[in-house]
Parts: sequence; structure tokens; C-alpha cells
Amino acid sequence: MERIHEIKLFVRVVDLGSFSKAAAEAGIGQPAATKQINRMEQQLGARLLHRTTHGVSPTEIGLLYYEKCKMICHLADEAQSVGSLLQNKTQGAIRISSSVAFGRRVMAPLVMEFMRMNPHLQIELNCEDRYVDLVEQGVDVAIRLGKLADSTLGAAYLGVNPWVLVASPNYIKDRGRPKKPAELSKHDALIYSSVQGDERWQFTGRDGKLASIPVHGRLRSNNLSMLLAAARNDLGVAALPRYVAHNSLQNKALLPLLEDWRLPQQEVHAVFPSPRLIPAKVKLFITWLQSQFSPEWWATIGG
Repeated sequence: MERIHEIKLFVRVVDLGSFSKAAAEAGIGQPAATKQINRMEQQLGARLLHRTTHGVSPTEIGLLYYEKCKMICHLADEAQSVGSLLQNKTQGAIRISSSVAFGRRVMAPLVMEFMRMNPHLQIELNCEDRYVDLVEQGVDVAIRLGKLADSTLGAAYLGVNPWVLVASPNYIKDRGRPKKPAELSKHDALIYSSVQGDERWQFTGRDGKLASIPVHGRLRSNNLSMLLAAARNDLGVAALPRYVAHNSLQNKALLPLLEDWRLPQQEVHAVFPSPRLIPAKVKLFITWLQSQFSPEWWATIGG
């Protein structure tokens, strides 16, 4: 870019016939402008300008060089315009990454609604539970649950992802309803092996009291849909995200347990490769996404 600036300066010196006027236009001092042109002449091994008390004018070689430099300036401006157009348009493709459960139950219906509203955009939604490097994988937006690590990525807060303890009516009828966290040690736990601390569940009471309870059970899985199905089939007590359990709680296939105690909840963020120079299509999607996450978003999104 420094070379382009020098070329543009040379063109303006010729156009204006003055070092001082070209320097003022570029926002630099005349000595700095003179130094840059002198450096160009040294690199080319040729004199480009005649310098007189009345001003400056191009030499024969300088005039030929001037014509080429004007072409370079035009192409540089054209390239800048293309970059700005691509950065500001709301057409093209957006590549989105999400975990499997959140992608299927939450992002999929949101993406379909966004596509209906923006028919000129193409969406690629990839759902996988491994960590995705946004830059390496060419991802425009990733949905991350939990505390964000410090990084150079940009991030937009969407909401919180609360969890709920549930069991089926038949399981409760057969095994009883636990009244406090400590009683869970007598129950069959359906253990999610990724987020809730493996075989120890953490609770916070309404009074702020903490409880860390070891649990055990015959089923462990890193798949939330599997644990939901097991809970609905009377196999035990499960700790599930609200968005996973909501429909089953609504139709009474599952019942909430220990409602005076809260499981850990996660923040939900939309993460993007850089906090600067965000493409318009990505800004549009993130802004719209934020509008969809009401305080109880799990009751209206997905299922």
C-alpha cells in the first residue's frame, strides 16, 4: 500500500504542478512529499520531474511513467470499490456452525425463517460437537454456548441457556420425587458426559446455597436427544437444556424436579472471525438473531 500511495502522490504532483499543493492534499509536509518522489527516481534510475521556481513538470520519461501510474491508480480505486461492494452487500452465502442439538432444534428453524426473509442469501449450516476454527474452516458465524475464551474473535451476546432437571411421570410414580439434591444419589441419573460435570451435578438454591451431588446411572451419553428419549421412556432423571426439554414439559411427558434449585446455565454467543470489517450480510444475520432471543426464547424457538 505504501507503493500505491507514492504513485498517487506522483500523479497529483504532475496534475497540480506543485509539490506543496500535492503534499497538502495528501496531508503531509512538502519535505516528505519531495523525499518520496526523490526515492521513486532513485529506484527507477531516471529523473521524472523538472523542478523550477515556477513549479514542476514531467520529463519525457516522467510523462510516460505518469500515464502508467494513472492506470495503476484507476485499477487500485476500482479494486477498492469492488471490496467495498462485497463488504456491504446483503447477497451471497453465510456459513454457520453450531453444535448438533442446538443446531437441529434452535438454529435450523431460525435459519429457515431468515432465508424466507432474505431470498438472495444462501446459508450453509454445519452441525457438529467438535471445536471449529472459524478462520481455518471459513465459518462466518459460530454459535457458542458457555463462557468464551479470550481471543481475537468478535462476539455478540444472544441470551442464556438454562438447564432443568426432569423425569417422566411413570418414573416419579415408581421411584418417588426427590425433595432436595442430596436425594438424587438414590436415583438413576441419565448422565450427559459433556457439560454438567460428568457424574457430579451442581445446584444453586434460591438462598444462594450451593450443592454438588455425585450421581450414578446405567446410561451416559454425549447426545442430548438420546438422554431426552431415555427420560421420556422412564429410565431415569436427566439434566437437560430448557430448549431440549420444553415440548416434553409442555405436554407433560416430563415433569420438572427440584424447582427451588437451579442447574448451571450457559451464555449463548454468536462468534465471528473478526470484530472489525464485518460483512453486511453477517451483521444483518447477527442483528436479526439477537432479536429472536427473548428472555424465554426456548418457548418459541425450535422443539
